[in-house]
Amino acid sequence: MANFAKPENALKRAEELINVGQKQDALQSLHDLITSKRYRAWQKPLEKIMFKYVELCVELRKGRFAKDGLIQYRIICQQVNVSSLEEVIKHFMHLSTEKAEQARTQAEALEEALDVDDLEADKRPEDLMLSYVSGEKGKDRSDREVVTPWFKFLWETYRTVLEILRNNSKLEALYAMTAHRAFQFCKQYKRTTEFRRLCEIIRNHLANLNKYRDQRDRPDLSAPESLQLYLDTRFEQLKMATELELWQEAFRSVEDIHGLMCMVKKTPKASLMVVYYAKLTEIFWISASHLNHAYAWFKLFTLQKNFNKNLSQKDLQLIASSVVLAALSVPPYDQTRAASHLELENEKERNLRMANLIGFNLEPRVDRGDVLSRSALLSELVSKGVLSCATQEVKDLYHLVEHEFLPLDLAIKMQPLLTKISKLGGKLSSASSVPEVQLSQYVPALEKLGTLRLLQQVSQVYQIMKIECLSQMIPFYDFSAVEKIYVDAVKHNFIAMKVDHMKGVMLFGNLGLESDGLRDHLTNFAKSLNKARSMMYLPVKGVSKLAEILPSLADTVDKEHKRLLARKSIIEKRKEDQERQLLEMEREEESKRLKLQKITEAAEQKRLAEEAEQRKNQRILKEIEEKEIDEAQKLLHEVRSKKKGKKHILDGEKVTKATLMELALSEQLRERQEMEKKLLKLGKTMDYLERAKREESAPLIEAAYQQRLVEEQLLHEREQTLEVELSQQRHEGDLKEKNRLSRMMDNKTIFQERVLHRRHEEYERRRAEREEQISQLIWARKQERDAKRKKIFFVRSEEERLRKLREEEEARKREEAERKRKEEAERKAKLDDIAEKQRQRERELEEKERLRKEALFGKPAEVPRPVEPRAEPAIAPPAAAAAAAPAPGKYVPRHLRQRGAEAPGQAPPEPDRRGSRPDDRLPPSSGSWRSGSDERRPTLGSSGAKWSSSRGPTR
Repeated sequence: MANFAKPENALKRAEELINVGQKQDALQSLHDLITSKRYRAWQKPLEKIMFKYVELCVELRKGRFAKDGLIQYRIICQQVNVSSLEEVIKHFMHLSTEKAEQARTQAEALEEALDVDDLEADKRPEDLMLSYVSGEKGKDRSDREVVTPWFKFLWETYRTVLEILRNNSKLEALYAMTAHRAFQFCKQYKRTTEFRRLCEIIRNHLANLNKYRDQRDRPDLSAPESLQLYLDTRFEQLKMATELELWQEAFRSVEDIHGLMCMVKKTPKASLMVVYYAKLTEIFWISASHLNHAYAWFKLFTLQKNFNKNLSQKDLQLIASSVVLAALSVPPYDQTRAASHLELENEKERNLRMANLIGFNLEPRVDRGDVLSRSALLSELVSKGVLSCATQEVKDLYHLVEHEFLPLDLAIKMQPLLTKISKLGGKLSSASSVPEVQLSQYVPALEKLGTLRLLQQVSQVYQIMKIECLSQMIPFYDFSAVEKIYVDAVKHNFIAMKVDHMKGVMLFGNLGLESDGLRDHLTNFAKSLNKARSMMYLPVKGVSKLAEILPSLADTVDKEHKRLLARKSIIEKRKEDQERQLLEMEREEESKRLKLQKITEAAEQKRLAEEAEQRKNQRILKEIEEKEIDEAQKLLHEVRSKKKGKKHILDGEKVTKATLMELALSEQLRERQEMEKKLLKLGKTMDYLERAKREESAPLIEAAYQQRLVEEQLLHEREQTLEVELSQQRHEGDLKEKNRLSRMMDNKTIFQERVLHRRHEEYERRRAEREEQISQLIWARKQERDAKRKKIFFVRSEEERLRKLREEEEARKREEAERKRKEEAERKAKLDDIAEKQRQRERELEEKERLRKEALFGKPAEVPRPVEPRAEPAIAPPAAAAAAAPAPGKYVPRHLRQRGAEAPGQAPPEPDRRGSRPDDRLPPSSGSWRSGSDERRPTLGSSGAKWSSSRGPTR
């Protein structure tokens, strides 16, 4: 982005770029200047820059650039000079419109030139091919290539300007003018889609205006000038919508106008209201809303009569006739008679909305009756004197249709009146705001009304009538159209009639239903019986018993009242129970029906799926068979065509596909072998022929070659001589040129030295700068390398330190574990020594005890055997401990003695009271005592049983 000291410099730079053909760069430079924050104060040169900027945007079709620039310029001059922004926008729209018109003119001229280019040929071949491929004519292509881009840009211009000027109180007039020009653009070129978008844009702008009320520079709709501009824009929108026949958009425009009127609580001028109601009449007539159409005409007539003093009597008469005919065109029956409650509510809401648009204030009512009705409108027309202002034909028609009862001549008398009415109408005078009135548009609706009135009156007089007679009475339509009309009337309960086509008659009936006649039959029957009873049993005249009845009358009345209330409650309760039961039954039946329906549907779907699968399989098999049959027939045909003289295949015999394939393959193999033999023979023939041809052509080729050498030698000598002559001539000319240019050799040398010197200085300067840059770069890279090396050294040192710490920690943990292991081993060794000493001491005690017992019982002492030490002490099992022999002199119960007897070996005898056993007095046997365990077990020897004792040492 180039920074300019003054805005004028940017303008000059842009003009220079435009002169050399760089318009895009010029536009970019101006865009950078406008969008920069340096030039936020308005200056006069900025306006010139904006003019040039929008010209470049239009020429290059840069709508986005134009929008950005105009937004920035609006910010610059919003509070200082808004008129400058207005001028720039006007210039922008003028250029866009002018370019679009030039493109359209160019397209038309191009089309005319294409048309008269060749009078004999209508179109060129390339035009025909292009039209056939693209499906469009030459004018369509020229419009698409030339006109459409400029129209798109013009449409984008209008959108951009409206977006910039929206909600700006200082440029309301320009906003309205832009909207009007956009409407004219849509109307001129029939752009319906763009018109809808334009209406939506304007509608959104007004909605945002109401939404953001605290916005700065917001237009004030309460001001008369602002309101008038907005209303003019909306009315122009309404006019264009009706001219483009966009009726839905026209109705939305009417709603916009009505909403704007409700917003400001003010009524527009009468001239605008006339246009409003005139367009409403067109909209309602197109939408077939005849009642609203008639009310809009009535409102229009009231405005014209009260506010237009220059209106002529003839114009007023035509308008009044239109009002009366519009009211008569409304169907005479209620079209919402058979509608549901929701439809009725929607219809009420719709009627209220339409009446608000027309200008009537409606209040919702409980009953079905409509405030806007045909009868109310006709009575109001008569009371307000509208009918008196209409033409005589319209008055006669009104009286004939609404008040006369002529069941046979109604349609015939209406026909001349309708003929006269259809000729009335035309353009009104300039004093009237309504352009023209055509009464002929109401003739079809009036003919339908006459048909309905005739059928209604005939149904009141006749019960049956022939179709031919009725057709003669109605000259407007044939009987098929009449039938459609009366079907619609019967549907809306206007008349009651039937058609018997077999007998060719029409049957008319009563509108009353059967329930209406039977509604009070019980009451009438009771009254008749009471009257007959009074006639049969006359009342006896006697003494009045009123005095006897009066005292108990109040109690009787109270009791009767209570009884009736109780009866009523009981009846209501029974009704509720009955309704509840009915509802439950209906629900059960509905659930059963739905369940049965689901089962039936599932079975049906399954059956259909199976049938479809079967059909599919059959179809596939059939197709396969047909395909095989077709292939067999083709092969049969081919074999028959190739074997005409041979009778390998008979017509009568059955031929299968496999047989035909084998025959075809064998035939193809035979043909291929024959063809190979033919090709070999043909190859030999061609070889002989080619060899003969070459033998004959060799001397001819040699002779031609020698002749060609002679000719080329002559040609070379001639060209060499010519080249020498030309070289001499060029040398002489070069010498003359050298003599002529030798005079400026000194100047050339001086200039050459000057250029070389300047280039050498430039080279030296650039080389010095390059060396300086290289030295700086080397120094920077060196510094970077040093810093990187220092960083790597620091990281590595830190990693080495952490590694050493981890190794020391691991070594300390290993030493600690080794120390603990050694301590544990030492502790276990000490414990083992203590246990061994304990076992040794116990063995010594046992040996002493044994010696003592031997000494006591007189047994020979034996030399004790040396006991080998054991590594682990033996632990006596609980069974052995329990089976150990008791000490002598102690009482042992029987169950303990039995438990000891269950142990392996022989049980010891029971000792006596003195502590001795019976076997102790026997001589010793050759048995031995066992030692080296915590208890002694009984063992069985050859001489007897021996027991070991577990007695400890005596205290």
